Amino acid sequence: MLVAVRAAGVNPVDWKVRGGYGQTGAVAFPVAFGREAAGVVVEVGAGVEGFQGGDAVFGNALAGSFAEYALLPAELTAHKPSGLSFTDAATLPVAAATAYDGIRQFGLPPGSTVLINGVGGGVGVAAAQLARHAGLHVVGTASAAKKDFVASLGVTHVEPGPGVADRVAAAAPDGIDAIFDLVGGVALEEVADALKDRSRLVSAADLATVTALGGVWVARTRNRETLDALAQLVLQGALDPYVTTIFPLAEAASALRLVEDGHARGKVVIEVPE
Repeated sequence: MLVAVRAAGVNPVDWKVRGGYGQTGAVAFPVAFGREAAGVVVEVGAGVEGFQGGDAVFGNALAGSFAEYALLPAELTAHKPSGLSFTDAATLPVAAATAYDGIRQFGLPPGSTVLINGVGGGVGVAAAQLARHAGLHVVGTASAAKKDFVASLGVTHVEPGPGVADRVAAAAPDGIDAIFDLVGGVALEEVADALKDRSRLVSAADLATVTALGGVWVARTRNRETLDALAQLVLQGALDPYVTTIFPLAEAASALRLVEDGHARGKVVIEVPE
């Protein structure tokens, strides 16, 4: 479907792609950044059912969403409820959906404790809320500057860096039942020993490191049912997208830089004027 973009979420994958992360072949320029968008359907392709011109939608962009128009595959797109803003809807297809899949993957019973490694970003903030909604206790690593913000989510804050394993143990004296990693690398290695059952070590940031540690990559659903479920959670007040910074399309580079620097709290969104 061709969609007139009203808002586009910014994610770490965007600056990683810009730097060649995961790129195995030649790139055809120009390239538009952005993996998630919300907007209004302009035209539907052959065989598309359930959507028509004028529908408000949100979903995963096929070839970039930092633009006035984007292509969205119908199977990865959902109708936007009237009570959900375009700005909030644009945060759901990548960040919130990754969080949703990760927390569901654990299958933990209420009362269990999950450690979210890198809880202060877009995926982490959504994961913390979804875990809490599922009745889980949440411990999260984040910089000292994000301590109050993390605490406001009902998360026990732990500062990363040397000695983090001891701080995690002190924050969760009954142990950690699962780890959702959103950082990777050394930061993941430093907390992995807090978990005895490595089948409940899941990463959305570093496939090589999590595999080496005996864990697994997050299993993504990528379907309309997940998007619909997330929209309902927002409407019910169980999930706040926490859009903390909004940039106009003309300042997309600044939005990308803010996410890349790692200082963003919650979600950064680009809005496109009508």
